[in-house]
Amino acid sequence: MTAPENESEPVPTGDQERAALADMTAAHASVTLLERLADKLGGRASVTAVYGEPITADGVTVIPVAEVGFGFGGGAGREVGATKTGEGEGGGAGAKPLGYIEIPDGTATYKPIRDPWSDVVLPLAALVIGGAMPKILRSLRRRRRG
Repeated sequence: MTAPENESEPVPTGDQERAALADMTAAHASVTLLERLADKLGGRASVTAVYGEPITADGVTVIPVAEVGFGFGGGAGREVGATKTGEGEGGGAGAKPLGYIEIPDGTATYKPIRDPWSDVVLPLAALVIGGAMPKILRSLRRRRRG
């Protein structure tokens, strides 16, 4: 180890050097982890992740269509006072069916899969709010007068 250029700078102790080395090792492990995950996910992200295998029956071909999402994370840590270190990593993927492409007689048509909640809950919520709004407004007017 060399002496510091400025005499007022503290000389790192062995513990400080070990802590700095542990920080660099943890940072390298995190970068390596993220690179590995990105490589694996990038290799799997393709058209077949969104469009499923075509299925043909009775002269009609159907191709499933989905929305696909990937996520990953990682971490590393240590405790300065004691020799405790920890590392973690994780990843995941999910797919949500959106619809399908139907091809009868050479003509392709996209058919979305509708969410039954949006067909029921949204109109019902609008009905409830529309019915309750006049009563709420009347109540507010009474409070202002009284």
